[in-house]
Amino acid sequence: MMDYLFLVGAIHLFACPFTKVEESFNLQAMHDMIFHKWNLTEYDHSEFPGVVPRTFVGPLAVTFILSPVTTLFEMANIFSTNKFVFQYLVRATLGCCVLLCFKLLQKSVKDIFGEGVALWFLVLTASQYHFMFYLSRPLPNIMALPLVLLAVTYWLKQDHVYLISYSAVAVIIFRFELAIFLGIIILSEIIYGHISFMRALKIGVISSLCALLITFTVDSVFWNKPIWPEGEVFWFNAIMNKSSEWGTSPFLWYWYSALPRALGASITLIPAGIIGEKRTKSLIFPAAIFVFMLSFLPHKELRFIIYTFPLFNISIAVACNKVWINRHKSMTRWAASVYIVLHIIINVILSCILLRVASDNYPGGVAISRLHRLVSPENQVHVYIDNLPAQTGVSRFTEINKNWIYNKTENLTPGSTDFLIFSHLLLEAKSKYSPNLKPFSHSHEILDVVDGFSHIHFNYNSFPPFRIKSKPMIFILKKIILPKNITENGTSTLSESASKEVKKKSITKKITNVDINITDNLVPKEIVDSSKENLVSAKNINKEVNIAKPLDDEPKDSENKTFSNNNSEALIDVKEM
Repeated sequence: MMDYLFLVGAIHLFACPFTKVEESFNLQAMHDMIFHKWNLTEYDHSEFPGVVPRTFVGPLAVTFILSPVTTLFEMANIFSTNKFVFQYLVRATLGCCVLLCFKLLQKSVKDIFGEGVALWFLVLTASQYHFMFYLSRPLPNIMALPLVLLAVTYWLKQDHVYLISYSAVAVIIFRFELAIFLGIIILSEIIYGHISFMRALKIGVISSLCALLITFTVDSVFWNKPIWPEGEVFWFNAIMNKSSEWGTSPFLWYWYSALPRALGASITLIPAGIIGEKRTKSLIFPAAIFVFMLSFLPHKELRFIIYTFPLFNISIAVACNKVWINRHKSMTRWAASVYIVLHIIINVILSCILLRVASDNYPGGVAISRLHRLVSPENQVHVYIDNLPAQTGVSRFTEINKNWIYNKTENLTPGSTDFLIFSHLLLEAKSKYSPNLKPFSHSHEILDVVDGFSHIHFNYNSFPPFRIKSKPMIFILKKIILPKNITENGTSTLSESASKEVKKKSITKKITNVDINITDNLVPKEIVDSSKENLVSAKNINKEVNIAKPLDDEPKDSENKTFSNNNSEALIDVKEM
């Protein structure tokens, strides 16, 4: 049955292969470890360090596990093929680590509660969307998840050395708030006399010091300075309470929004699990207290409490198993067994809907993929990647053409001379009449438009009674004329401030075995030559009949050519996908 769980995880991975900004640090780090090895100056964090430093221990562990495969690829000279394959591989490796640790937990559940409960535990987990969706995503929470699953496994086995050791590593290296969740478990063991306080303290101190030594050594090398990343993250989020800068949610948000979405229809069976088996109370208690304590932090996300889902599901599995084995004893129990089966079906349907929504939630990844299909790989391309594409799917793994230049320079003003060096643009816009596209109306044409998730529209007169609606989010533009700011020899008359900004962000790229600095030759000769030809034929540009269309002027008032972008209709919290 575990094969079924691996299959469901693979479906989620292939349905949503792209990642978001929250996953960028670990993902870019794994890319750099595979392709740049120990050339740390080429690492992404050298240019984009982020608000707070993150640990390299997780990415290092994943790439180490994957190293036999990458070594074979390197020996077979497969590195020159599509780099995006490696994004699948690193995510699949992380997902397998989570599922293998989950398998150990399921075995412990089988030993304690029986085979029936273990089977229901697996079925419940597979039917619920969020755990399966997140398990292959390179988030800090997911990097810590295998350690948490191992700690819970050894808690059930009453092996306190491993329980405390794995807990210490998870807390010190990956997520400091896990001290609440795992600390409650360890404290309960001390209170019930399963382990003495002094022995727990001794194991905890030794394990914590070892974990601190590991993260300090590894991260000081990669960050090129003495550092304990998770300590700085804890200071930023908890002590300074600056996590609220990323948004806030009501105190009860975890209870009325996150948990119902994460557990689906299964949440209705938690009380039955507690009543039917007293041992489940000890499982629910640390999970509930952890969620309660995190509710005091203003910034909330569903993934912050993902560690509690297995404990809730064990309790639910106990209820399902008890109802199922007694289904023939009365009509009431038979009806209850029907509900048990029905709620699994409801979970699966919800998972399918949410996965379909999530697949539309990565327009940046779709945009960069389409650009590679629309433009010949032999062309010299310098593409500008706006904030939204960079946050919704574009990663170093998607930069598959070594002859192209991918630029993520931030805070550029639409229409400024800063854009003169780019042959293609990936820009966020609600429609082709958006103000930020207007400055490019006479110099660029639209190659393609990428839609993203907008909202779910319900219509009870149709089947299914809902439609997933999308809206334009990213426009792919191509330069069609040579701007006045660029001379015939390819040099630019950029303003001094613009030149400084571009030089600050530029890096040396190796293109067909020749080192070329972006700022030394702002526009490739091929782009200049093609731009000259476009100047001659500019009058006839509108006669082209293909997907590329020049940006039109804003429509007259009588024309109704605007797109609805009212997010108030959205019924799905897309930040969790």
